[in-house]
Amino acid sequence: MKVLLRDKKTFTLDEIPFAPCYKPGLVAVNSGWRNEKPVVDEAKCNGCNLCYLYCPDGTIFKKGKSVGIDYDFCKGCGICKKICKQGAITMESEK
Repeated sequence: MKVLLRDKKTFTLDEIPFAPCYKPGLVAVNSGWRNEKPVVDEAKCNGCNLCYLYCPDGTIFKKGKSVGIDYDFCKGCGICKKICKQGAITMESEK
């Protein structure tokens, strides 16, 4: 099978849009179906930010030397707990 290449198109930097086509960020607040929520123990957290990198919803943010969690958008998947090497994140039952 022979691969056919498309015609090379040239463009200038002025033709590339500066901003994305949509507004970034989450727009729908968690509707209350989460059973467990992650809780950060700031004494154990060393600020490595692995939980930030692995969070599928982008709800983890830097908070001083530790991290914080935006519970409005967290779905409680537990990936942050599993990836935390320090054991600083635990899952607690939603009340």
